[in-house]
Amino acid sequence: MPTLFDPFTAGDIALSNRIVMAPLTRNRSPGAVPGEMTATYYAQRASAGLIITEATAITQQGQGYADVPGLYAPEQLAGWRRVTEAVHGAGGKIVVQMWHVGRISHASLQPAGGAPVAPSAITAKAKTYIVNADGSGEFVATSQPRALALDELPGIVEDYRRAARAAIDAGFDGVEVHAANGYLIDQFLRSGSNHRTDAYGGSIENRARLLVEVMEAITAEIGAGRTAIRISPVTPANDASDPDPQPLFDYVVRQLARWPLSYIHVIEGATGGARDFQQGDTPFDYAALRAAYAEAGGAGAWMVNNGYDGTLAETVVADGRADLVAFGKPFIANPDLVRRLRENAPLNAPDTKTFYGGGEKGYLDYPTLP
Repeated sequence: MPTLFDPFTAGDIALSNRIVMAPLTRNRSPGAVPGEMTATYYAQRASAGLIITEATAITQQGQGYADVPGLYAPEQLAGWRRVTEAVHGAGGKIVVQMWHVGRISHASLQPAGGAPVAPSAITAKAKTYIVNADGSGEFVATSQPRALALDELPGIVEDYRRAARAAIDAGFDGVEVHAANGYLIDQFLRSGSNHRTDAYGGSIENRARLLVEVMEAITAEIGAGRTAIRISPVTPANDASDPDPQPLFDYVVRQLARWPLSYIHVIEGATGGARDFQQGDTPFDYAALRAAYAEAGGAGAWMVNNGYDGTLAETVVADGRADLVAFGKPFIANPDLVRRLRENAPLNAPDTKTFYGGGEKGYLDYPTLP
């Protein structure tokens, strides 16, 4: 019977255990450059079988929040090289989550102050975080987006390909495509945000076209075994909505079965909220989703996320319902989470006031077990 603490191989990435640090935005990369503090933060958590970095913009157009890292400028890649070397030096494995926020942005963050881009010109009922000229920060409504022109979409795909190559060159063990939580790829998938009438809108096949093209480009560039993806079938995050998510995401995972991916990362329920949240008339069937992937020949590991504690994580791994379990907030406050779960030790409580922005407080100063 498998346990959380057994070694596991996800595609081309050999992991020391099945516990994953989920991506966690921390807004501590001024100028989109991860610094020495970031390298220390991730190295502290290198006992995880796998670290997934905070979401990282593939271009300036893909940035939606202040002080989040990027993956496109030389100084950003140099910063990430320090991070990957620190994690590998501490015995860990790390992949970068590749991010294009689409409409979840503000004009002040966009190149030349332009409008954010989206599948359709529909403003999200959501907020983002900006830093003002005087250094103060605030949450503001997202800006009115513009719809991407058909001839712009190959450039978006190329941006993902280029970023994936840059990530591997910066020392990452692989990449995770962020196709969840109401960001660009998810916006294309869902009928609530995609009102296009061309080859990228309307039918499920058309709405999934950009995702498939992005995965085709990345796997061809760096190999499927170093490529992963994150999806969130029912989350309402960032105004994501679709009245019938089951056939949509069953189709998505069948398409993903084309490649022997490292893993598929599934957020169950509302991101950071209720695990039983549903969109549409019926509860989402996650077992059926995994069955659809398996029936299509999917070979990637199955990673689950959202509201897992040690007991539930051990149960789903032992029962074969998941290969890997991702933990988010517990890793913020517990750099040694793997040891604490193994020893059933008490967990530090996270300081929510220091989640976003700031310095070492609430970032590097959580205590570990003696």
